[in-house]
Amino acid sequence: MKNIEYWIWFTQAIGYCTPAAKQITQIYDSIEDFYHGGEPEWILSGLFNSNEIDKLLKTPLSVSDQIIQKCNKYCYEMMTIEDSSYPKCLYSIDNPPAVLYISGFLPDIDDRMSIGVVGTRRASVYGMNAAYDFAKNLAKHGVTIVSGGARGIDSSSHVGALAADGVTVCVLGCGINYDYLRENERMRRDITFKGAVISEYPPDTEAYPFHFPQRNRIISALSDGILVIEAGKKSGSLITVEHGLEQDINKKIFALAGSIDSRFDGTNTLIKERVAELVTDYKDILNAYDNLYATSEVTPDSVPYDDYVEVVPVKGKAPKDVYGIRTKDLTEAPAHRDNLNLTKEQSDIYYAIGNKPVHIDEISEITNLPVNEILPVLTILELQKLIKSVQGRGYILN
Repeated sequence: MKNIEYWIWFTQAIGYCTPAAKQITQIYDSIEDFYHGGEPEWILSGLFNSNEIDKLLKTPLSVSDQIIQKCNKYCYEMMTIEDSSYPKCLYSIDNPPAVLYISGFLPDIDDRMSIGVVGTRRASVYGMNAAYDFAKNLAKHGVTIVSGGARGIDSSSHVGALAADGVTVCVLGCGINYDYLRENERMRRDITFKGAVISEYPPDTEAYPFHFPQRNRIISALSDGILVIEAGKKSGSLITVEHGLEQDINKKIFALAGSIDSRFDGTNTLIKERVAELVTDYKDILNAYDNLYATSEVTPDSVPYDDYVEVVPVKGKAPKDVYGIRTKDLTEAPAHRDNLNLTKEQSDIYYAIGNKPVHIDEISEITNLPVNEILPVLTILELQKLIKSVQGRGYILN
């Protein structure tokens, strides 16, 4: 997280989705040099108008402190546009995020095939089943699934990737600590076991409507191709497609034909106007890349997501055909052992862990203990073969 305090200061002063962040990296050796150059240098750069320079002058560097403290508290990673690990595919666009906030582990997106899956929040059961099946089968073949974490098509695609024990990246239009769509909280947590929940907005940032079109440029940039399932004519999904084609005119766009319903005119129009390639099977997508990527199935290295969750319609406040997640019963799963010689702290942590992966942050919330105190206890419990770790800082009973 190179020069993180300066980049956060910059975003708090100027905002997000601005080409100025990339332009600074092209003009200056670092954002720190830009900061210390002060008003004369900012004017000379020609990147900012008088109103923006006034904001830079009035925003103190200390504005970064609280955001950094929050990220450290919850073990969120912060990545700046200056970091060597910053995705090249993201840097290549005109307005890359100056800062990425990450919960989990961002895969090496530049060296993995990735497909963005987008579509309506009010999807039909057919559309959600299709998103789930496409994502699950693509993930089985090592494809990273990128989507936005919303209801409907987004959630179905994330869950499909998880069902294959695959990697998925959820790009939010709010902060990763913001209570967005509570019914998807479990899904977002599970994504962090092998993939990542990311945002360009600081952790507690609310979900404002204008954030989502901005967010869509990140989904398209991280994706080698975009699969559209059930989108309207004026939908965010088509904005994602537009971003993708602006970023790379050769970016592949795929679409699944929808029913003859005005809600899905956008998808069908993409096909009719030959902007998108009609697909009926996940193999159509794999074959479109001329064997640049492996197409043999990847053997899962941990318990498949299907083994402990199932996808069900959520009823109540959410639309009735939105996917939800509920835990299955595991009759043969390990149980907590009795008569163990554990301290109170060890016992509290042990009983916070069950038969599904529990992220270390959740253990901290349950036990009200800081992560730095939990880690040595987890090591002891692992050595006693009471628990075992899984990818993504998760733990389950052994």
